Amino acid sequence: MHVAYRALYEKSTRRHFLGEVVEVDGVVCLRDGFTFVHDPKLETYNRKPERRKTVIDLAESGYVVNTIDPTVILDDVSYKYLQETGMVATDGERARLPDDERPLLTVKQRFRQ
Repeated sequence: MHVAYRALYEKSTRRHFLGEVVEVDGVVCLRDGFTFVHDPKLETYNRKPERRKTVIDLAESGYVVNTIDPTVILDDVSYKYLQETGMVATDGERARLPDDERPLLTVKQRFRQ
């Protein structure tokens, strides 16, 4: 799952979360993954080094939640700026187009065909 937290005011710290759903109970889910914090000076997102387990209520309106390909290798994901597309979250090779309010997410295939 990719979660983009909505800014509450102009100077709000922009955060994203990238991880996997561990457990679900109604609209509440336990997730495990990484937090990325926006660096306004470098115009990029920096990953916090530690994995986190957190709970999120999917019915809340303070963020945008998107699914990601299950083959994403979470430990390899970082944000990069690509001239032709802008900011992307990537672990490697394959791309899929973004929806509203989310970056282009590229993923690495674990199994080659």
